[in-house]
Order: sequence, then structure tokens, then C-alpha cells
Amino acid sequence: MNFYEQTIIAKHDLTSAELEELIKKYSNIISSSSGKLVKLEKWGLMNFAEKINNFKKGFYIHLKFEGNRDILEELKEKIKLDKKVIRDLVVKYNKLDLDKEYFKSN
Repeated sequence: MNFYEQTIIAKHDLTSAELEELIKKYSNIISSSSGKLVKLEKWGLMNFAEKINNFKKGFYIHLKFEGNRDILEELKEKIKLDKKVIRDLVVKYNKLDLDKEYFKSN
């Protein structure tokens, strides 16, 4: 299995219940496809440097997980159809850094 980090940017006008539902949805995709969610970070609402699809800000969610290519394909497919997600990014790693948190809220 490989290690991945996925950052999802969701629309800023989502309620906290909708945001939690979004997080559960993608966490369940990872765990139901023989993957393992290692760490979940909610970076919160941040402003963009430039507008993205006429949005000035969005909620950032960062997932660190262990999985295979099938999980990535399913995640891509679901995110492409999800109207609540503005952008996403997946990065593959040889080893996950679980100690560093870039946007830790105090």
C-alpha cells in the first residue's frame, strides 16, 4: 500500500453539519475500500489569493491515508461529481509525516 495526502477545498457557505457529512463521506470511501485513514486535519475557513470559480474563500480539509490506486480512482470520481467541493489535491508519499501540522488551530 502507498501513502497519500489529500487536501479538499469545500465551499465556504456550507453548514457545520454539511461539512461533517462531507468529511464522513470521504473518510468512509477510504476505510470501506481497504484503506486506512491515518490522520484528519480540519484547517478551517481560509481566503484564496485569487478567486476560484467565483469563490473568495473555502474550508480546507486534509486527509492522510494509506491505500491503493482503486481508492484514488473512487475518490476522484466522487469529488468530480460533488458540487460542495471546489478543488482537491492528492500527493503520494513514501512515508507520511504525522508530527507536522501546518494550520493547527489553537
